[in-house]
Amino acid sequence: MMVSKAITLKFVDAHVHLSDEDYAGVVEEVLDEAKNSGVVALVSNSMDMKTCQRTLELGKRYPGVVYAALGIHPWTVNDLEEEELDEVSRLMLAQRKNKAFVAVGEIGLDSKYMEIWDKQVKVFGLMLHLAEKLSLPAVIHSRGTTVQVIDMLSSYKVKKVLLHWFSNPISALSKAVERGYYITEGPPAVYSNGIREVVKRVPLTNLLAETDGPVRFFKEPFEGKRTTPSFIPAIVASFAEVKKVSLEEVAGQVLKNFRNRFCIRRAL
Repeated sequence: MMVSKAITLKFVDAHVHLSDEDYAGVVEEVLDEAKNSGVVALVSNSMDMKTCQRTLELGKRYPGVVYAALGIHPWTVNDLEEEELDEVSRLMLAQRKNKAFVAVGEIGLDSKYMEIWDKQVKVFGLMLHLAEKLSLPAVIHSRGTTVQVIDMLSSYKVKKVLLHWFSNPISALSKAVERGYYITEGPPAVYSNGIREVVKRVPLTNLLAETDGPVRFFKEPFEGKRTTPSFIPAIVASFAEVKKVSLEEVAGQVLKNFRNRFCIRRAL
């Protein structure tokens, strides 16, 4: 998808994993590519202690561009030792005054790992408690567990919630929006009818764009390409197409949503 006005607009990536090993050694190149595409800021999500530390380093190295989300991903819970869980918790509390630390994430539940369900719930609960304590947004993974996640959230005072890559069930979408949660969508918004239906139903004021890099199993026009924040202009253009409003209006509102949701006070 061509985005003719991309370079004159400002875009943001609400969910990427810049601390992933797939980006090792190419972060500078990825950020330059993003800048040339009009992407002015991103939130880099963590998975475990190692990526939390790496994410903080990136936030320090690229201030005002890379913002950090710290937390334990459900995919890492199986091998998670109590010591590492404690270390991540202490790190997050120690970073509470770090302006680059803007969210708790990526956290959540995943139906693919039902054999460790109780452990997933325990870790997710602890991460939500930290989000409460730190007054930070929670960036949530909910593959196959959206209903359970939304129900669990009702027991916590986490007012700022981002449901990352929401796909189903559509029946849960209205409850999420009613609660003020934000929905982030990525490259599939360009070609997936299911994701485009979600975009259609979510108010523009609750919508954010993401890439979820380094995930790279997307279809055309992204197939075979390294996933980077430079995909964002095409994603936002797809939002505009679905919403039947101008690219300028959508890009401006998504930027505003990003600043509001992550409490970023500086101009972007």
